[in-house]
Amino acid sequence: MKTEIIQFAGDVPGNSIELRVLRFEGKDSRAKSAYLQSSLHGSELPGQAALHFLVPMLEKAANDGRIAGNITVVPQANPIGSAQWIAHQHLGRFEFFSSTNFNRSFPLLENFDTSSLPATDAPKALAERLKAQLLRLALPHEIVLDLHCDDESESYLYIHQAFLPEMYDLASALGSTAILSWDSTADAAFEEACAHPVLQLPKAEQKARAVTTVEFRGLGDVNIDTGKADAEGLYKFLVHRGVIVDENVTLAIDFNGPVTPLENVEMIRAPQGGMILFHVDIGAEVKAGDKLVTVVTIPGDSSGDVTLTAPQAGRILTRRGHRYTRRGDDLLKLLGSRRSENAKPGSLES
Repeated sequence: MKTEIIQFAGDVPGNSIELRVLRFEGKDSRAKSAYLQSSLHGSELPGQAALHFLVPMLEKAANDGRIAGNITVVPQANPIGSAQWIAHQHLGRFEFFSSTNFNRSFPLLENFDTSSLPATDAPKALAERLKAQLLRLALPHEIVLDLHCDDESESYLYIHQAFLPEMYDLASALGSTAILSWDSTADAAFEEACAHPVLQLPKAEQKARAVTTVEFRGLGDVNIDTGKADAEGLYKFLVHRGVIVDENVTLAIDFNGPVTPLENVEMIRAPQGGMILFHVDIGAEVKAGDKLVTVVTIPGDSSGDVTLTAPQAGRILTRRGHRYTRRGDDLLKLLGSRRSENAKPGSLES
């Protein structure tokens, strides 16, 4: 394994960040290569835990001469967001200066030529330079896995429709319970930026690729057991795709969860602010009209309770981690079987 430290000057004198990149050189130029990154939102740590336990597995494979394709690993992809704290609270989803989600507004390139992207020392804002560098690292690879998590959630994947059903292998390896399929999110998330040049290729070449956002359950699901299990799933997938050679590992493709278009996802939002009382847990199957959540707007007076019900039958995929909400906040994701009446272009959440 080779470790590279990429230095970025800050936007004002006396400030800088470092991006740590781990590289494993493959032995077979014909094998697929893979890029894995985590913590683009700073404190989304289940993916970081998975990579923490995956790296020693990759080192052993490298020592045994079993790395077939090049592998690049960036365990902490966002040093800017990782350092953002206010009043003892970590806030890594949005850049403080611009209020832009760190996983939005990536450059959409028509091909794999990254020469037009700003260099690490270009006269551009630090966040823009970091995003450009992450694309430079990722785009040379046929497999790109961006590891995230939700608030409280099952393990699931975002996958462009062009890569399905071939990517059921990843869902099977990771034990994902659902796939959210998309065509265009229009917000230029990292996954979309990595998929964009791939989608200009012939269909057969697209099918051989794998680009996805992995949602490893919830923010609090950071522990040794899940980290090791997720690492083993990633390893099994890399073996299955021929990036690593390991005759002791096989993958049964047995994913049978829902594949839900983004427009079929019901985003249940708070009509008023207040205390959140959930009626359902993640993974629950609900019918249209079932109670989902009550927002208590006047504590001690039930006349102020606002109870939200399921607009259609489906599966509860995620819940918010906090229990005190503002008007308009997202509270739940419900996977439906038909288009949501509130569906709109773009990502599900800000």
